[in-house]
Amino acid sequence: MVKAIQTEKAPAAIGPYSQAIQAGDFLYVSGQIPINPQSGEVVDGIANQTKQVLENLKAILDEAGTDFNQVVKFTIYLSSMENFAEVNEIYGRFLTEPYPARATVEVSRLPKDVLIEMDVIAYTK
Repeated sequence: MVKAIQTEKAPAAIGPYSQAIQAGDFLYVSGQIPINPQSGEVVDGIANQTKQVLENLKAILDEAGTDFNQVVKFTIYLSSMENFAEVNEIYGRFLTEPYPARATVEVSRLPKDVLIEMDVIAYTK
């Protein structure tokens, strides 16, 4: 069974995709960028952008009835690896052990020229 997950507590999709799709026991959350869902605006600075992305992910996970403790895989996309240490420190505040698997990559450009984007895969049972 495949089910779309949608919440107004995270930014609406800016294209033809769902915020997340639940497939069986797993939730696949689309890449989230640092848009404040109330204002629709991108927040400024890598620290604020990282926090906003994590809050957006949390809202989608909550809507699906799960949380960061059930995330099995994170992918972090950065516009510059120079932000890695700061992102890593903020990321660590949202998670507890055992930490999920993770990949972090530098990309040439992200939607709306943001500094960071993240997606996750979570277990839902």
